[in-house]
Amino acid sequence: MPYIKQTKPIVVPTTDGKLIEEHYGHASAHGGAFSVAHMVAPPGWSEPFQAPEFDEVTILVKGQKQVEVDGETIILQAGETILIQRGTRVRYSNPFDEPTEYWSLCVPAFSPDSVHRED
Repeated sequence: MPYIKQTKPIVVPTTDGKLIEEHYGHASAHGGAFSVAHMVAPPGWSEPFQAPEFDEVTILVKGQKQVEVDGETIILQAGETILIQRGTRVRYSNPFDEPTEYWSLCVPAFSPDSVHRED
């Protein structure tokens, strides 16, 4: 078949209140060339710094998302995008009072083994 229609994205379990719905990638069993996920991060959410082995494009739909990279703090607004290149030390968070909704595209696909989160 020359296409794959995703009707039921995989909800990736989290312990931090963040919703992750993977449409394509390792969790959805569609391979490792790339991953596409829809995410909603609650107010106050954050994750540790990481230096992933993949390029990551974030497309912000609603709210704001804070991105810390190379000593700079960037506030991404709805309708904006950012590309973080593989190997870059980066930290994502939502220190704001409203949820943030966004899509993430990773090339190659996101995997827990390739994200390299700091302790």
